[in-house]
Amino acid sequence: MRLLLPHPDAPSDDEGDGRLSPEALAELYEYPRSATRGVPWVRANFVTTLDGAATGSDGRSGSINTGADREVFGLLRALADVVLVGAGTARIEGYRPIAARAQWQDVRARSGRTDPPVLAVASRSAQLPPLLRERPEGAGEVILLTCERAPEDAVEAARAALGADNVIVRGGDGVDLDAAIKELAARGLTRILCEGGPQLMHDLVSAGHLDELCLTIAPTIVAGDHTRITAGPSIVEHLVPRVLIESEGTVLGRWVRADAATG
Repeated sequence: MRLLLPHPDAPSDDEGDGRLSPEALAELYEYPRSATRGVPWVRANFVTTLDGAATGSDGRSGSINTGADREVFGLLRALADVVLVGAGTARIEGYRPIAARAQWQDVRARSGRTDPPVLAVASRSAQLPPLLRERPEGAGEVILLTCERAPEDAVEAARAALGADNVIVRGGDGVDLDAAIKELAARGLTRILCEGGPQLMHDLVSAGHLDELCLTIAPTIVAGDHTRITAGPSIVEHLVPRVLIESEGTVLGRWVRADAATG
C-alpha cells in the first residue's frame, strides 16, 4: 500500500517511498483520542465502484471487494469496540458474531481491547438474522437495537437468543440512533464502526452522527442498477479528506466531517 495523502499526525513509512507497513497503516486508521475518553466516534466503512455502485451483480458488497479493501476491513474491525449494521445487510452478507482476525490481534491488544468486537444489529422489527443466534467460541457478543413498534414475540425471541441485556429498545416507529449510540457509549463501546446498509448510513448522516467515512473505491465499472452507499431523501454533509492510500488501483480514504474534532 502506498500513502498518497497523510493527515497532520501521519506516521512515517518503512521504505521512505510512501509504502506503508502494517503498523503504520494501523496508526493511520486509529480512532481519535476523544473516543478513548468516553466520547463516541462513529465511523462508517463502505466500498464502491468507479461508477458509484455499492454492490456487484449479486447484490452483495463482497463481490466488488479487493485485496486492499479486505485488509483494511479487518483492520477497522480490530480497532472498533462495536460494529453497527442494519439487519437487512447482516442477512444478505451472511454476518456472524465477530472474531478479530489474527493479523490484527496485536493491534487490538495494544489499544487495551482484549475481547472481540461487539456486533450491534439495528432492526425496527426485531428480526435477528439466523446466523447471529449462536455465538461461536472466540467471537464477540451480539446486541439487537430495536424500537417499540417491533412485535413483542420477536423482541422476546431475541432476548431468549442474546440475553435480556443485549436487546436495547430505543425509539417509537424506528430505532432512535441518538439514544442507541448513547447506550452503546454508556457500555464503554465508544469506537463505533458502521458497515451499512445504505438506509442506516443515510439515517446516521441525517441525525448528525456520522463523524467519519472510510471509503474504498474499487477500480471497477459494473453499470446496471445498483444501490449507492446511502439510500433515502436528499441530505447534504461536507467531509474533508484526511488519508488517501492506493494499492494496485484501489483507492482507500478517510473522510472526516468538516466540523468534527480528531484530537
